[in-house]
Amino acid sequence: MSDSSTNSQTTIYKGNIIFTPTSKEFNILKNGYIVVENGRVKEVLSILPDKYKNQNVIDYGNKLIIPGFSDLHFHAPQYANRGLGMDKELLPWLNQYTFPEEAKYADPNYAKKIYKRVVKEIWKQGTTRIVVFSSLHKESTKILLDYFIQSGLGAYVGKVGMDRNSPDFLIETTELSLSDTEEILKEYGNKSNIVKPIVTPRFVPTCTPESLGGFGELAAKYNVPIQSHISENLGEVEWVKELHPEFEDYASVYNNFKCFGQVPTVMAHCVHNTDKEIDLMAKNGVYAAHCPNANYNLASGIMPVRKFLNKGVNVGLGTDVGAGHKVSIPNVMVAAMQASKIKWLESDKKLDWLTTEEAFYLGTKGSGSFFGNVGSFEEGYEFDALVIDDSSLGDLNITLRERLQRYIYIGDDRNIIERYVAGKKIEEPQLD
Repeated sequence: MSDSSTNSQTTIYKGNIIFTPTSKEFNILKNGYIVVENGRVKEVLSILPDKYKNQNVIDYGNKLIIPGFSDLHFHAPQYANRGLGMDKELLPWLNQYTFPEEAKYADPNYAKKIYKRVVKEIWKQGTTRIVVFSSLHKESTKILLDYFIQSGLGAYVGKVGMDRNSPDFLIETTELSLSDTEEILKEYGNKSNIVKPIVTPRFVPTCTPESLGGFGELAAKYNVPIQSHISENLGEVEWVKELHPEFEDYASVYNNFKCFGQVPTVMAHCVHNTDKEIDLMAKNGVYAAHCPNANYNLASGIMPVRKFLNKGVNVGLGTDVGAGHKVSIPNVMVAAMQASKIKWLESDKKLDWLTTEEAFYLGTKGSGSFFGNVGSFEEGYEFDALVIDDSSLGDLNITLRERLQRYIYIGDDRNIIERYVAGKKIEEPQLD
């Protein structure tokens, strides 16, 4: 409803509001109100004051209103491979399953068929912002960007760079890798407020020093972020040492080529980082995308997430489809909590496990902060929200914290009745 005094668009939502301004505790308002102005949260209130008495209120009754989920690591062209090759380690899995599947995206028609399903599934699972790898194919990457723009979801989408140590059917020249990336940066840099391109070297083993240096220069030139992988698997870490004995560690390779926090950067997995690498991530503001399902499935190990948090690294969650078998961020929250409990035991109880509050924070504000003021209901934050009907899950005569915890563990997309992104209600995408 329009407020004539400010010529702004104001909407008020009522329900059981739960969010995490910090990772320490939930902010819970039973039968509370969220005032949203021009797509951003203006205030959250227990009682609606008289100044809003003429505003329409959208009342969700006894349902839960929570921030939308943010996913920091997702491989769109691997969606059709979910659940396949799960008895392999990373490098054999890439060669036997992933690379042959990604090669299919040379065909734009195949890309359209799968990417329509991908974007609809992301919407369905309540993910409102996501950081996505495409394949190395320029046209298919543009299709994926266009679908996200049509959907109303927020996304960073990157064309993968691969110019060495890759199969003949899935490799590009350094020049083409950089020129195709730059073309996408130019074409899509200002096409949408919430869907943007991101520079995407796959990882050090498949990127020459020339391409890594070029990616760092492009990211700086166009002021766009970077995504890649680091220290997912022990064999991968050893391979990087063999390829680059001139550098002290894996992180130093990226850092040398200005791909490690010189612009906003997210690195997936971080299972086997050294303490020095973790310190560099904290110093440079590099995000760690924690992908426990994928790390379990490919026998990579368990990220010591508490160590990263204690050192001040920005940590968010990633589904890592298709090494991760579920698109659901709540499913990843559960896996992250379980993984942290194993690390607690392995560390002689020195690395505390994640609480429900912390896991929820990582999947909302922790990941969302990569997109700006996203993932919370604090003043000035974009209103990304989910409305949850958890009545099918059991007795509602428990605390709101318990209801949210139960939804995280045993709920699913059927419990999500509304989705909002930047203040707009997002219906199921109808993609051309």
